[in-house]
Amino acid sequence: MSRGGSGGRTRVKTARGRTAQSTRWLERQLNDPYVKRAQAEGYRSRAAYKLIELDERFGLLRGVRHVVDLGIAPGGWAQVVRRKQPKAKIVGIDLLPVDPIDGVEIFEMDFMDVAAPDLLIERLGAAPDLVMSDMAANTVGHPQTDALRTMGLVEAATEFACQVLAPGGTFVAKVFAGGADSALVAELKRNFKAVKHAKPPASRKGSSEWYVVAQGFKGVATPLA
Repeated sequence: MSRGGSGGRTRVKTARGRTAQSTRWLERQLNDPYVKRAQAEGYRSRAAYKLIELDERFGLLRGVRHVVDLGIAPGGWAQVVRRKQPKAKIVGIDLLPVDPIDGVEIFEMDFMDVAAPDLLIERLGAAPDLVMSDMAANTVGHPQTDALRTMGLVEAATEFACQVLAPGGTFVAKVFAGGADSALVAELKRNFKAVKHAKPPASRKGSSEWYVVAQGFKGVATPLA
């Protein structure tokens, strides 16, 4: 590893067994201000700042008491909620193992498992004020397939949110390719007073990642079938 270039930028030498792609990824990580800030402030990932920035713009965390975190790994979003609303109850789920977070109940399982939605709400103990999803499907290298797989998760998260949210609640989810498709946006607009897309500054410029933010849930939460 060497340090050089403008502004003391860290450059990574290609090492034996490391591909050029992994070298570029490592160099980007070492020079990413959000990565450095996350390390300094005790967040598990730079993704924490995406939620912080969305909250600054939309007030997502104002007054929340019950939160569901879909795709919780590695836990940065839950950390943000804990810091901003320390009395809120949070349950999260992910296929990946997640180190414990004080005040957060975490389930290592597939959200698409038929038992998952009921389990989350049972352990939360109340209708959530906020359902947040940073889920994305594992990529296979084919852009259209990857987009469809991720949209399937977004649709499942949307259905879940519309079944369980408390009146006035909020749903925020990661989407790709400029936002949610028209059918999903129409569904959200039927169920929420305001639906917007946003790309927080913490999302890398080269990424196709966006977030859909739906606020003011119109319905009444009903038990899942």
